[in-house]
Amino acid sequence: MDSDFDTTLPLPTLDHAARQRVQVALDAKTKPLGALGRLESLAVQLAVALGTDQPALLAPQLVVFAADHGIAARGVSAYPAEVTRQMVLNFLTGGAAVSVLARQHGLALTVADCGVAAEFEAHPMLARLKVAGVERGTADASRGPAMSEVQCRTAIVQGRRLVAALPGNVLLLGEMGIGNTSAAALLMARLTGAPLQVCTGRGTGLDDAGLAAKRAVLAEALEANAQATRPLQALAALGGLEIATMVGAVQQAAAGGRVLVVDGFITTAAVAVAAALQPAVLAHCVFAHRSQETGHTHWLQHLGVQALLDLDLRLGEGSGAALVWPLLESACRVLAEMASFATAGVSQRTP
Repeated sequence: MDSDFDTTLPLPTLDHAARQRVQVALDAKTKPLGALGRLESLAVQLAVALGTDQPALLAPQLVVFAADHGIAARGVSAYPAEVTRQMVLNFLTGGAAVSVLARQHGLALTVADCGVAAEFEAHPMLARLKVAGVERGTADASRGPAMSEVQCRTAIVQGRRLVAALPGNVLLLGEMGIGNTSAAALLMARLTGAPLQVCTGRGTGLDDAGLAAKRAVLAEALEANAQATRPLQALAALGGLEIATMVGAVQQAAAGGRVLVVDGFITTAAVAVAAALQPAVLAHCVFAHRSQETGHTHWLQHLGVQALLDLDLRLGEGSGAALVWPLLESACRVLAEMASFATAGVSQRTP
């Protein structure tokens, strides 16, 4: 990376004492202690992340980061690479699952073209974030680096700028890119040391033979990029443009004191890279669901976090992040609107 590129951004100082204050407020509500379970811990996390004992979620932004991957040419996906372009158009015309869920929950949806192998007409929902030299996606990581470190840095900066320009205090992460479970699995293997058998799943629905072939290709990619061991080196050599752009988005969101809602396996990859550089970003991250993708459970455990939902999802797009959104709203409302024993005149538990 260039010497003038800051690998991290300054993060706000969190008021950790707020944890106790907010928990005391929750304990005074008209319910048995801890009766709302993980909704209470979610309310506490939101309060700390947003820097207020009365958190309010403002202008939530769901961004789908899209890009193509050269490694897809090796048959690591059950779908052709052309699907990336087709799904971007589906997002823009409102027909994708995440489009439906965003409308349902009032989430502003942006589609970021980080390196799709196509050109799109101007659209109010489209952000053009292509990086020079990889405008049509990354190179094949099984043959060498997917992108240069300069290209990776540029993608990170693009993600930071995108989020800095968005309103609100919540960012929901989504992604699209045929081949990106391979990039995420490679990053998991390199960053955690876990074997490919653990990191690599069926992605878009590979059969047993396809999964075995995918693992073989990914082994080639790890070997071809054996020297890329540090987080940003690994990201450039093994990752995708959408993942690199998300790393910048995660950094900027955390630096701005926003809450980050992390979708599934690929978005977790971006957060894991950002956390490898700056572990404190995890305090801002709500992990939406445990994906059906093989490596996701192990990666969540490695990060020491727990997802809110377990619905056997493996769609991506930010669909899980959108589905969990009402839980965040409920956590804030319970804290703000639920009566206490004293205000409601309800007797508390006897000693």
